[in-house]
Amino acid sequence: MTGTTETPDTPGTTAWTTRPETPGDVAAVRAVNLAAFPGAEEADLVDALRADPGAWLDGLSLVAEAPDGTVAAHALLTRCHVGGRPALALAPCAVLPAHQRRGAGSAVIRAALDAARARGEHLVVVLGHPGYYPRFGFVPASRWGISAPMEVPDEALMALPLDAAAPDARPVPGGVIRYAAAFGL
Repeated sequence: MTGTTETPDTPGTTAWTTRPETPGDVAAVRAVNLAAFPGAEEADLVDALRADPGAWLDGLSLVAEAPDGTVAAHALLTRCHVGGRPALALAPCAVLPAHQRRGAGSAVIRAALDAARARGEHLVVVLGHPGYYPRFGFVPASRWGISAPMEVPDEALMALPLDAAAPDARPVPGGVIRYAAAFGL
């Protein structure tokens, strides 16, 4: 599934091509995460999640390409559980510094969420900036009684039911998030 997205929250930005990560993208995805974060923790986390067959879901590691075809951004959804029910964790999300604030991050996150919907996934959780993730529909996870396995600010732990608008939408599970072992929680 490849798409081109003109992100509405950043008018006049580049139309980003988004697609699932391929084996040839592994080094570029690592480079994006190393450039976007101050240490190697997020890049190492992606590598560890990629090696975990219980966490990694083919087609849910997405990249956004710059106009020259290089990987500019990355978003990863992996298997987690909420109250014992399957869900997805959005983490990490990274953009090369040269492409930040140009819509690449928004494009790749939207593509990842669309890919999750297409797979029939039900719920995505994210621990992130409360000023950024609501643009994608995320709201405080506490609305459904979802909590993290450690202390976090309520507004930073968010959830997005992917099928909430469907007339036969499944109830959103509550409970503590159980992340993949690579998260170390």
